[in-house]
Amino acid sequence: MLTNIRFLTLLSLAVVGLGLSACETMEGAGRDIQNAGEAVEGAAD
Repeated sequence: MLTNIRFLTLLSLAVVGLGLSACETMEGAGRDIQNAGEAVEGAAD
């Protein structure tokens, strides 16, 4: 029983950790795409 609780705790922490890192990655990708769009817009002017 205790082994199952430890496993579920570790699994939950891993999922939360991956979720937080994915949010940061998506935010960075959004900034990169926005910067690229602004560069294209500046080149069109």
